[in-house]
Amino acid sequence: MNQIRNIKGTHDILPENSHKWQELESIVKNVCSRFGYQEIRTPIFEETGLFSRSVGEETDIVSKEMYTWEDRDGTSLTLRPELTASVVRSFIQHNLGGQSPIQRLFYMGPLFRRERPQKGRQRQFHQFGVEAFGSANPEQDAEIIAIAWHILSQCGLIENTVLNLNSIGSGECRNAYRNALKDYISPHLDQLSETSQKRFINNPLRILDTKSERELDLLKDAPKISNYYTEDDDTHLESLKNFLEAMNIPFTINHRLVRGLDYYTKTVFEFNSSQLGAQDAMLGGGRYDGLVEVLGGKPTPGIGFAAGMERFLIAMDDQDRGNNDPIVDIYFVCLDEKGLPRTLQLSNELRNNGFKVIFDPLRRSMKSQLRDANRSGARFALILGETEMNDNAIGFKDLKQGTQKTIAQSEVTNFFDNLTN
Repeated sequence: MNQIRNIKGTHDILPENSHKWQELESIVKNVCSRFGYQEIRTPIFEETGLFSRSVGEETDIVSKEMYTWEDRDGTSLTLRPELTASVVRSFIQHNLGGQSPIQRLFYMGPLFRRERPQKGRQRQFHQFGVEAFGSANPEQDAEIIAIAWHILSQCGLIENTVLNLNSIGSGECRNAYRNALKDYISPHLDQLSETSQKRFINNPLRILDTKSERELDLLKDAPKISNYYTEDDDTHLESLKNFLEAMNIPFTINHRLVRGLDYYTKTVFEFNSSQLGAQDAMLGGGRYDGLVEVLGGKPTPGIGFAAGMERFLIAMDDQDRGNNDPIVDIYFVCLDEKGLPRTLQLSNELRNNGFKVIFDPLRRSMKSQLRDANRSGARFALILGETEMNDNAIGFKDLKQGTQKTIAQSEVTNFFDNLTN
């Protein structure tokens, strides 16, 4: 019978790597909590219309990459390809805006896109992200960017990372700029790729997102969106720049930065890392003041960002994190079947005091158990045999230093508490 393997574009997170995920998850949770953000968890699949209305019918995500199927009642369902739309849907459905004028939310979870697997991006991948609803002011933008900055700093990634910042303006600004950009590109339309030609019809700003050197060269003299800002657009961006400078967060204005989703307005940003090669975006986001209304809610401004967790972990793997937290503190060696009840009892008492304790359920020899203890990374071993049982004692061994002694069974928990304090 053929062995069943994981699906192309998916991967198993094995025990040897799961602690890295836990570390990143812990950093995200701790930073977000310091800013007053609370976690939200949404379903893995939603009605397909949620993503076609929010992300945009003509985006690659909706037109090419979604995992979609028809349910038994005829409803079209889709595995979520991004999380902002799900969070907005939940925000509207549960009237979170009515509970507080500002909602600060963060999330983590798996997403699904049927795209070509590559380093740092699989068909099932994971993101964490942050969303804030209620304020249209630039200080809210600054707070969101500061959260991203703090997470990158805590992960040790800030030195190799650049914050690229832009504003794609309000609707009035974008309409004027879209027409100017189309006028500029139109004479060169036959030189564009098929993808860019399609974007020219549906959303010409997305052409600025091209990675083609030929197209980038063609666009070098294209009009800049900053020339079309309204007074409010200009004031918003200048205020944001001042706030970032006040927080000592350096940035670069990148007029070609537009982000890949259709719902963005005004502020857009990316943190790009030199550690990731051509696909160098660590995280990205922006303001989406019209999205809540598009999805059926009351007009509510919002801003957020999302980050690929696999990409973070690739970058974090390139540095020495100094994570020496052992998987096991104490390995309990039991050499007599009669000693098993006492082994389990003492192990539980030690766990209640915060120690990580394992024992050998295979009842192997002392030599085999101590070999396994060293392999487990345990710092200490406790040895309980017939002699120790008769004497109400237990053998203690420091596996790093090789020293040994005998202690009373009644003193085991106090002994370890004193040893590690």
